[in-house]
Amino acid sequence: METRRIRLGELEVAYLTTGPEDGPPAVLLHGYPDTAWSWRYLAPVLAARGYRVVAPFQRGYAPTGLAPDGCYQSGALVADAVALRRALGDRRPALLVGHDWGAVAAYGAAVFAPDLWDRVVTMAVPPLATAAEVRDPRLVGEQLRASWYTVFQQLPWVSEAVLDRLVPQLWADWSPGHEASGDVPRVLAALDTPARRTAALSYYRAWLQPWHRSPRYRREERAVFGLPVHPLLYLFGSEDGCVRPELSRLAAPLCETVEVPGAGHFLPVERPDAVAAAVTAFLDR
Repeated sequence: METRRIRLGELEVAYLTTGPEDGPPAVLLHGYPDTAWSWRYLAPVLAARGYRVVAPFQRGYAPTGLAPDGCYQSGALVADAVALRRALGDRRPALLVGHDWGAVAAYGAAVFAPDLWDRVVTMAVPPLATAAEVRDPRLVGEQLRASWYTVFQQLPWVSEAVLDRLVPQLWADWSPGHEASGDVPRVLAALDTPARRTAALSYYRAWLQPWHRSPRYRREERAVFGLPVHPLLYLFGSEDGCVRPELSRLAAPLCETVEVPGAGHFLPVERPDAVAAAVTAFLDR
């Protein structure tokens, strides 16, 4: 995959790309702690189907720039996805794929600007409307325990200081048994300065601390809680240690769901063949 750059207003975005230049666009959004390289297996599959694949490094992750406005809330990620899609210059509706925070951004971008997309694929974070389907208080408790890192990462300076140890731990906890030596160094390289570490952690701080959010992205922020009107496929791993599989299964009434056996949270790199098979079957329908 080739690395290119594009300006979205004051933000310079780096992205990986492959596939025919005249193909319909497919925008692939990564999450935390991850990079655009997590799409290295799915991107060639989509390119072989004729898509022009564009996988950006999210704001704050090198080689993309830091946010000029200092905002890292989910609404800003939605705005970036929409701006990127428009900057690509192709009027055809695009395929939108997102994992983790990229999934949150994908829900929001599809709801906020529905005419830009024709199908949506998300992974590892179900539609946020799934929360309304929870009936078992034990599941709430289990998910809160699994989400300890969200609270820890609210701590300034401390969580930045231990990120070198935290990132490998999260990969090990969230994808048990997966050998992450091909991805963890890429994540740490993308977060190689104090400012970039703060940027990645600010995604979580903006989620829980309103003073980290800007009114500029109010409409985009609301959109992440909606449900896309497009055909929507949600994939999750049966061994996910970040988002409880029991929670993900509750998304079934809201969209098409596929549980990938033996996969954890980072299923695009853990079970690339199963992910590719599910996505291509979805596209064929």
